[in-house]
Amino acid sequence: MRTALSIAGSDSCGGAGIQADIKAMTMNGVYAMSAITALTAQNTTGVRGIQESSPAFLQQQIDAVFEDIFPDAVKIGMVSSAELIQVIAGRLRFYKAGNIVVDPVMVSTSGARLLKTDAVSALTCELLPLATLVTPNIPEAEILAGLPVSGRDDMRKAAEQIGGTYGCAVLLKGGHSVCDANDLLYENGEFRWFEGKRIENPNTHGTGCTLSSAIAANLAKGFSLAESVERAKDYLSGALAAMLDLGKGAGPIQHNFDLHSRFAHEA
Repeated sequence: MRTALSIAGSDSCGGAGIQADIKAMTMNGVYAMSAITALTAQNTTGVRGIQESSPAFLQQQIDAVFEDIFPDAVKIGMVSSAELIQVIAGRLRFYKAGNIVVDPVMVSTSGARLLKTDAVSALTCELLPLATLVTPNIPEAEILAGLPVSGRDDMRKAAEQIGGTYGCAVLLKGGHSVCDANDLLYENGEFRWFEGKRIENPNTHGTGCTLSSAIAANLAKGFSLAESVERAKDYLSGALAAMLDLGKGAGPIQHNFDLHSRFAHEA
């Protein structure tokens, strides 16, 4: 069985972060492992507190995984400080890790800032050059590219700017009221649109975590980058279309394992 490691923060309500990553990786047919960068007290409506792991303990977690069960892919999510980013980058270089998907989590869906100011520089200098794929949403792409993004042409410019600057492929997610659910993949100088239909479901907590984790899982299984993106989008769209709801706006993405069990069986 192929393996994937999520390096990210823990979400106490289970809808995003490490919890979402493990569920998405499992349902996409790989063995999921974790290295936790921070504990968060949050639910689908907001983040109440963040308690970071120490750099030394994060390194211990990463070493423990790589020394025993070497991951076929790595997904990196919320990392809130420069010190933690430097540890992650250093260990990934040391182990020569491959299939690295970076979801540059800067601000939560509810608007809480999850990345310290000094960590933005560390993210761009240390992690993005190691990435196979970076998966920014529109606000994150505007920060990384230094360009405003308001339509398809802007998305092309931003994706090309990010990919050219950091030497990685880019999946620019077209949500946030831009291009409906159409995402743009920039890889090796070429563009490919993944058209999607906007699904009117208010329960979207954790969608970015789920998409990037599903991409990493499919890369771990040996699919090409374009195939991995397509399979991950199908998985996420199917979950959103099911309109699942745990109560007061809880995210549906991870809660019906039977609904998406066919993805695991396709491994």
